[in-house]
Formats: sequence, structure tokens, C-alpha cells
Amino acid sequence: MDTKTNDIAAVANRLVELCRTGQYDQAQQELYAEHAVSIEGAGQDADSITRGMAAIREKGKQWADNLVEVHGGSVSDPVIADGWFSVAMGLDATYKDMGRVAMKEIAVYQVRDGKITHEQFFYNTDKS
Repeated sequence: MDTKTNDIAAVANRLVELCRTGQYDQAQQELYAEHAVSIEGAGQDADSITRGMAAIREKGKQWADNLVEVHGGSVSDPVIADGWFSVAMGLDATYKDMGRVAMKEIAVYQVRDGKITHEQFFYNTDKS
């Protein structure tokens, strides 16, 4: 692996390590660029795109405030390509507004200068 790929692998492996232990805030503090962008789902709604770490932290706080109980979860090993990596994530949790939901998603991250600058989550939004 070249140096750039090694740097991306280091960020990817650290993110997986932190997510597997539920340390999402630590992951954001340690691994994200201040100007990072986060996109939920297809990113077609204006409110599905979050720009900057202050807004991303607030989005995470709102998610955590809605969480009642985590029943289980999973984070795959990362798949790394030029400047990007992805992981499959699963979460079985009970939420205040939705009840118990088991969901799976693919998360894709861009890394530049040793920091995550872009994240996007792909998951089914229909419940059928």
C-alpha cells in the first residue's frame, strides 16, 4: 500500500474501532475535519445534508436524545479505495418516536489530509 492508502486505512480502522464500542462523539472529535459534510439517505432533501462539525454534532445529539435502548449492532471491516472507504453498519434500537427498529446501511467516507471530510449513509427508507 502507498502512503495515502495507509493514511486512509488508519482513519478507517480507527473509525470502525470507535463505532464498534459506541464512541461516536470521540470518532467525530478525533477523525473529522471541521468543514465535513454529512448526507443522510439519497441526500435529495435539503434537511438531509448537514454541513460543518457544529451542525453534525447537533444532528448526533438529536439522534442520541431520541434513543431509548440499543439492543445490538454491527460494524464491518472497512473497504478502502482511492481517497474513500466504506463500512456496512447495523443497529437494532428502540427510539422514542419510532419504537424498535432494526436497520442496516452502507456508510461511505471521504478522507483528505488525514481527516474525514464527507460521509454519506445509504439505507432503505421504505418500510416494505
